[in-house]
Amino acid sequence: MARPAASLENPLLATDGLPAFSRVRPEHVEPAVDAVLADNRARLAEITAAATAGAPAWEAVGEPLERMEERLGRVWSVVRHLHAVRDSEPLRAAYNACLPRLSDYHTELAQNEDLYAAYRALAQAPDFARLDAARRRAVELALRDFRLAGVELPAAEKARYREIARERAELEARFEQNLLDATQAWKRHVTDPAALAGLPETALAMARQAAEREGLDGWLLNLELPLYLAVMCHARDRALRREAYEAYVTRASDRGPFAGRWDNGPIMERILALRHEQARLLGFANYAEYALATRMARSVDEVRGFLEELARHAVPAARRELAELEDFARARDGLERLEAWDVAYYAERLREERFGLSDEDLRPYFPVGRVLEGLFALTERLFGVRVRPREGVDVWHPDVRFHELVDEDGAVRGGFYLDLYARPHKRGGAWMDEYRNRTPEDWPVAYLTCNLSPPTAEAPALFTHEEVLTLFHEYGHGLHHMLTRVDCPSVAGINGVEWDAVELPSQFLEGFAWERPVLDLIARHWRTGEPLPDALYRRMRAARNFHAAMQTVRQLEFALFDLRLHAEYDPARGARIAEILEEVRREVAVVPYPEWNRFAHGFSHIFAGGYAAGYYSYKWAEVLSADAFEAFVEAGVLDRGTGLRFRREVLEVGASRPAMDSFVAFRGRRPEVRALLRQTGLLPAGGEEAMP
Repeated sequence: MARPAASLENPLLATDGLPAFSRVRPEHVEPAVDAVLADNRARLAEITAAATAGAPAWEAVGEPLERMEERLGRVWSVVRHLHAVRDSEPLRAAYNACLPRLSDYHTELAQNEDLYAAYRALAQAPDFARLDAARRRAVELALRDFRLAGVELPAAEKARYREIARERAELEARFEQNLLDATQAWKRHVTDPAALAGLPETALAMARQAAEREGLDGWLLNLELPLYLAVMCHARDRALRREAYEAYVTRASDRGPFAGRWDNGPIMERILALRHEQARLLGFANYAEYALATRMARSVDEVRGFLEELARHAVPAARRELAELEDFARARDGLERLEAWDVAYYAERLREERFGLSDEDLRPYFPVGRVLEGLFALTERLFGVRVRPREGVDVWHPDVRFHELVDEDGAVRGGFYLDLYARPHKRGGAWMDEYRNRTPEDWPVAYLTCNLSPPTAEAPALFTHEEVLTLFHEYGHGLHHMLTRVDCPSVAGINGVEWDAVELPSQFLEGFAWERPVLDLIARHWRTGEPLPDALYRRMRAARNFHAAMQTVRQLEFALFDLRLHAEYDPARGARIAEILEEVRREVAVVPYPEWNRFAHGFSHIFAGGYAAGYYSYKWAEVLSADAFEAFVEAGVLDRGTGLRFRREVLEVGASRPAMDSFVAFRGRRPEVRALLRQTGLLPAGGEEAMP
């Protein structure tokens, strides 16, 4: 990437190396974005002028376009990432100011008729076949995306499409910002230790640290996920559990402790209306149909049928699980009615009683250092790449570390920033994002971001097994991004991969964290160095599918709600958000929800992320990942040959071919649902079911 002279003053414009995070200030954001957009528009004019003057070639059209888009991606990646992990009012203002400019630019690019004509000519040129598979695929996907962005629309409709895209970008950002503000707002200061009875010491230590940060004595509870889950799973005080639950499920809504202050309700309605209008402009019946145009699933009916088939297996089992939990709570504590804020608490007690196992029993065996050491050893054993730390890299927080992936021949294949712990001003959840893609000159770089239990004054970071699974999940995404052999950015790594297949490597990698040979790599007691005892491992494996049906129907609830919201939108009736959610819950949910539950107001996956009309992708990809993992069960969990085949056929190819082709190349056949049903204990005797 060429570095302009302006980069000497603005660190965001220095895109050749790794970002200088410590030097980036909010006042750098708008000038950097404006400069790159101006450069790109000028370069685009040169590209299209040259293309219209003669027969277009990849080297004159596709290659320079990929380069200029990669440079813009790197600049905006730093801004987007800092907005997520180190939010501040000045940075947020600069971020929001750039959104309409970026939206306008991307729409202009996607609706550029000269560029569209150049790509069509390129695809029809006699020497198109000489391009490698990745570049041919890049052209094919670009042509599809031109059409999906309205390049063929009349001028007035193109203008309307651009207005919709701009407003959507602003609203979706505001949704996420409201959710972050609402999450940060709720705090409960506790000075009486009796009020926190039942909380494990790790949670108490986190609460003490939170109090100390604000100059308070005692403990401070908040809605950061490690601490919130500890309250829900372990606090004996039922009133405290209810208070925390209400604060969490009413975030950014018209109910709860901050009712109306950051209400996402009107934003959700408007987002859905805009998406529907956008889809109709392009000739689709609804936004769900529009979204599926870029996915493995071929129709709304196919997705609905897939989800309903899973529900057929899961709902009866989930109802039995809930009835058993109700009986247990009644027998143990005389609880007459199990409420939503009781479910996690009594599920944890029942698991302890049945299996002699609690998350806290496992936590001492998963200190951060050992988990990472074992995860990196697994990477080398399966995929033939070594992970090494790199010191002296500029980062955005002292806890962040940078690592490189090194190939068998000593070449660097990729790098990643690792930001593990929950903290203030950091968006919730866990995700992988990219700083740069693989190009002919550069290896790819990823951000791996989690909100796991932080270290305390008494101990290093100690993870629950669920947190280990989260880390493996995001690391799987990272490997998909970093191990690609494709050097055309638009189809390298996860770029261009069908959204309902993008979770395959991440969910696949989770499977290893249940296997004894892998646990021998990642699990050692933080004090004694003792490996995970066999008895504890057996209890952990026995408990793996505990309440698997209830967990499955929860995901099905989210997926069906999302699908129906986008498939059934009617301008005359509005979004019907609460109505559809209630209908879906009657169909598949088993947990009793209070009337004031406002789950949708915090559903950032579909209102602020990339999962609109696509939340089903988690279950769809879970079929792929469960089946892919069975190849390792069959060959041996640490079988290097199978690992190298997965690397070659899935991780390295990016979107240079359709995801189904990559799966078949690895597995030798199409995926089968039975692998997932078997893995979750939901397969009926003799069940043999193939994926649609």
